[in-house]
Amino acid sequence: MGSQPEFALTLVLSAAFLHATWNAMMKRSTDRFIAMAMLNFGHGFPALLLVYLFLPPAAESWPFLVGSTFIHFFYYIFLLLSYRFGDLSQVYPIARGIAPVCVALGAYLFAGEVLPPQAWSGILLITCGIGVLFFTRSRGHANGMAILAALATGLMIASYTVVDGLGVRASQSAIGYIAWLFLLEWPFSIGLIYYRRNMLRSIPLNIYMIGFAGGLISAVAYGLAIYAKSIAPLGAVSAVRESSVIIAAMIGVIWFGERPWKLRVIAAIIVAGGVIVLSQS
Repeated sequence: MGSQPEFALTLVLSAAFLHATWNAMMKRSTDRFIAMAMLNFGHGFPALLLVYLFLPPAAESWPFLVGSTFIHFFYYIFLLLSYRFGDLSQVYPIARGIAPVCVALGAYLFAGEVLPPQAWSGILLITCGIGVLFFTRSRGHANGMAILAALATGLMIASYTVVDGLGVRASQSAIGYIAWLFLLEWPFSIGLIYYRRNMLRSIPLNIYMIGFAGGLISAVAYGLAIYAKSIAPLGAVSAVRESSVIIAAMIGVIWFGERPWKLRVIAAIIVAGGVIVLSQS
């Protein structure tokens, strides 16, 4: 995994753990609207420092920034719906697994990129894993709505991945691009707070703290992954990062007591394996 394999591996595994952790915090929160709003504020404060330290993105990248911000709005909405109706161990692997499939198939259908047999094997594994998750109903949850919301979340992840990939290339300042992306999400936070304005005083302080901490954790996770890509092969980083699928499933099963646990852990491992195969093709 590059010239500093152990260090890079530690960075990526830490990023995967942190990513699964902030999603678990959102799922566990009793008021996800406020927690999500504070998560975006948590993104924004490190971004203020980065905006000061790094050059702003080039003008050519701003349409991508605006487009990505718009897509992220729907990403957060669908993520909130996913955790309202479904379990962490069910919806997280679906959302994270379907995203690379959408990117790969989109490249095949719209850009004419020919997928090698290994890529199709990865897609098949991911599909099988998601199929298992589709049929593992949880206790008292509207499983169908959870699946639909998770699939929509994955589609949004794939969309902003492509848009941000193009935007960063045109930005001439990758860190500046990321910082402004985080800052542009603040209006969404303000909108969520306005939506809950009549209940702000009755919401416990720990909800605000959980959301804000989740935002900081998310920002750190993203930063670790970005830095790891600078010292290790991109494919290896992307593959190891998908261990977050298994980590999230284990958090759901062990911490939240989600059931049926055996099928969900097996399905998460299959999905993660499929993403790894796909990323290496």
